[in-house]
Amino acid sequence: MNDGLQYEYRTGIGTDIHKLVSDRPLLLGGIQVPFELGLLGHSDGDVLLHAVIDAVLGAAGLGDIGSLFPDTDPQWKDASSSDLLYEVREYYKQYDWEVVNLDVIIHAQLPKLEPYKGQIKREVAGLLEIDFSNVNIKAKTNEGLDAVGDGRAIAATAAVLMQRRIKRTL
Repeated sequence: MNDGLQYEYRTGIGTDIHKLVSDRPLLLGGIQVPFELGLLGHSDGDVLLHAVIDAVLGAAGLGDIGSLFPDTDPQWKDASSSDLLYEVREYYKQYDWEVVNLDVIIHAQLPKLEPYKGQIKREVAGLLEIDFSNVNIKAKTNEGLDAVGDGRAIAATAAVLMQRRIKRTL
């Protein structure tokens, strides 16, 4: 059904990778995943949310995570990535952008993430204020290749579609 409104659509892609270390919780998509290692980062190291932040900022043409939350600024030390995504959501909403759908890949040799994907999906949908069905979370191993495959890092890739209504003036 055509409601007579016209929309502008944009896609964005975000990636992130962090080293696994001891003495840190493993946070993925705002959820603490039980594991003996966590992700090293200036903030809480949540690679999934960092990839999502870069994807939505890129689609909206609003820069990147490093520009908004530089790791040289002590204000962001140990910051919650959920809080960072909240700030980014409020920022892109100022420009009338909204997320249509989000697709995320978590690249991790360990831990096995299948049991947590639904919980992560629900958390990310809530953070973005979109329907649960518009978020997809996938987990892939790296088949023993590179730092991810060796169990030394976890990475994430996010792709997003965003829209905003075109404002017409006559």
